[in-house]
Amino acid sequence: MNNSIHQSSPPFSETADIETASDDYAARFSGAVGKYFLEVQAQITLDLLKDLPHASILDVGGGHAQLTMPLVNNGHEVTVTGSADICRTRLDRSCAPGSFQYMTCDSLNLPYQDKQFDVVMAFRLLPHTKQWQRLIQEMCRVARKAIILDYPDKRSANILYDLLFDLKKNMEGNTRTYTLFSRKELSDELQANHFDLPVLKPEFFVPMVIHRKLKNPAISKALESISHYTGLTKIFGSPIILRSDRKQ
Repeated sequence: MNNSIHQSSPPFSETADIETASDDYAARFSGAVGKYFLEVQAQITLDLLKDLPHASILDVGGGHAQLTMPLVNNGHEVTVTGSADICRTRLDRSCAPGSFQYMTCDSLNLPYQDKQFDVVMAFRLLPHTKQWQRLIQEMCRVARKAIILDYPDKRSANILYDLLFDLKKNMEGNTRTYTLFSRKELSDELQANHFDLPVLKPEFFVPMVIHRKLKNPAISKALESISHYTGLTKIFGSPIILRSDRKQ
């Protein structure tokens, strides 16, 4: 597989993935707690893909490389896009040569045919994209079977976003502003693009910033296990990973 599709980097209107693909951003997922975060994210994503073995997957803005090798190792054919050539740096460093394809392009005008990929996904991107409806529209256009994305849900500790953002930034150091979404507004947008009501898989009940400060994956796993079995994560968990299938 050729993973050396190089292009120039025009100034696209949405470039949030440049920061997401940086080493500074990756530091947010370093250490044992960061590894725990990524394991939960990967496991939920792979579970959502169990009925689509060997799927062709487009990972929009996936230069963070958080899911590339888990997807490849599970038999999927992965293409990653970025809004600048630099977005492939972490991919080249952390992924096996030839294991993925990469293209620098505009996430709001993807250079692919309608229904070209079995699955189109975007992680760490939607809440930082101003024209998020357009992003979803493009993802739906090029997806043959399903789209998968993650987002911060309003029905969670995020309800205190305005009050706690400065505190969160002081604790984490490199937090960006982001958009919160309701389940209904994303469901409505997906259905407007001829996709079904999504399956929703919340990741955590306890805010991730708290887990980072605890610095103890064993305690984090215990807290999240209790939250899962009491139903708190299902109702109030965030971020949420969703899958929506094209309507038949």
